[in-house]
Amino acid sequence: MSANEDLGRTAEEVRQRILAQISSGQLRAGQKLGAERDLASEYQVSRSTLRIALTALEETGVVRRLPGRGGGTFVSPEKIDRDLSQIVGVPSLLRGQGFTAGTRLISASVMPADAKTQQALGLAEGEHIFDVVRIRLADSVPISLEHARFPAEMFPGLLERPLGNSLYELLSKHYETTPDEAVEQIDLVNATLDEARILEVQLGAPLLAVTRTTMDTKGRKIEFSHDLFRGDRTRITVRTKGRPATPDQPGERGRTVELKEI
Repeated sequence: MSANEDLGRTAEEVRQRILAQISSGQLRAGQKLGAERDLASEYQVSRSTLRIALTALEETGVVRRLPGRGGGTFVSPEKIDRDLSQIVGVPSLLRGQGFTAGTRLISASVMPADAKTQQALGLAEGEHIFDVVRIRLADSVPISLEHARFPAEMFPGLLERPLGNSLYELLSKHYETTPDEAVEQIDLVNATLDEARILEVQLGAPLLAVTRTTMDTKGRKIEFSHDLFRGDRTRITVRTKGRPATPDQPGERGRTVELKEI
């Protein structure tokens, strides 16, 4: 075995040890790892081997390395599980996973629907929509940029109501409208300069773009939205239900998709 192969094997062993420490709770989300010198001594490897292991962990989003005074290597914050089998507002989603939910309202306005929104919501030319742009926060940290549009005629006075919490809950309470079905398209995109600034990520960082059309229990199209979720803080879960399980044919199962750097 060559020296490079041996180095790679040792770095992989260090990577696995750190992953095991995170899984066991010995290393917690947000915790700062020790200095490189101390870590190399703890794992009994050279600093160059340690850096290979840390780089591999950073590339998969397990740790974050921040430069400068007060920087260092940190265990990445816990990811938010976005379960696509449920229609639920972001605040409820966050609270259900132990996060403190927050919202920053960027804009709320009424305007004629553009062609794409007309088609998505089944509106006629010239019909108006309510256009709401918000930043969603988890424990005071931005996790998504949300741009939602609603038929204005269907929800009169919507913009006069509090827009800081779940709009789904607001529609249910004031308009007796309950989301029942959603069609979502998911793409992986890179953060633009403005998106990176708003979401507090680096330029070009991976974002999960979710375009959604939502219907209510009467089959009416009530929402057309485009959300951008931080790739380093989001995990996608998709649940599918098939036939009863047999030895060679699994039944109900869950699938988890994690975003990685691109």
